[in-house]
Amino acid sequence: TLEPRKLIDIGFTRLPPRMTMARMQKLYKLPTETATPGLRPMTPDDVPGAHALLSKYLQKFQLATVFTQEEFAHWMLPRKGVVSSFVAEKVDDVGTKTITDFCSFYHLHSSCVGNTKHPTLFAAYSFYNVATSVDLTELMRDCLILAKNEGHDVFNALNLMENERFMTDLKFGMGDGNLQYYVYNWLCPTMKEKDVGIVLL
Repeated sequence: TLEPRKLIDIGFTRLPPRMTMARMQKLYKLPTETATPGLRPMTPDDVPGAHALLSKYLQKFQLATVFTQEEFAHWMLPRKGVVSSFVAEKVDDVGTKTITDFCSFYHLHSSCVGNTKHPTLFAAYSFYNVATSVDLTELMRDCLILAKNEGHDVFNALNLMENERFMTDLKFGMGDGNLQYYVYNWLCPTMKEKDVGIVLL
């Protein structure tokens, strides 16, 4: 929940019993600035390092996409209204830069039929995230801040990969449905959510 009042106004969520609007806004209030040192939008120059970081990270999962560098650039380079990606890097004593952290979310907006005050729900969805210099929860808190600063009303995430690690601390609410991945024509066994490293759009 990034914009509680709007989400309640459009019926996306409701005010819990014994909860006031002021308390709910305070509960979900975020800083305006990120905490991860050097976190910034990804550029084409960052693609090789960010691709290597994500590729290494995805090797730990039983089911994951193997991105070529070109595919990674196509899916992850920031495009307004489509996808937002951010990186942090460190620079060693000789000036060599290494991408240490990567976070991303894609945009999926919805029309609010019959609502003239709020005609559109601006939703961000967690895409791929890798944290090595900070804790994943801290990186994802920054991701929420960045999404809110871009004008999103809500931030959604599946309980895939290591996402369960940050959901409670960052006050994610459990959805009311189950998403099943059916992988046709592949010899793919049933697996737990934490073993899946692919986000299907």
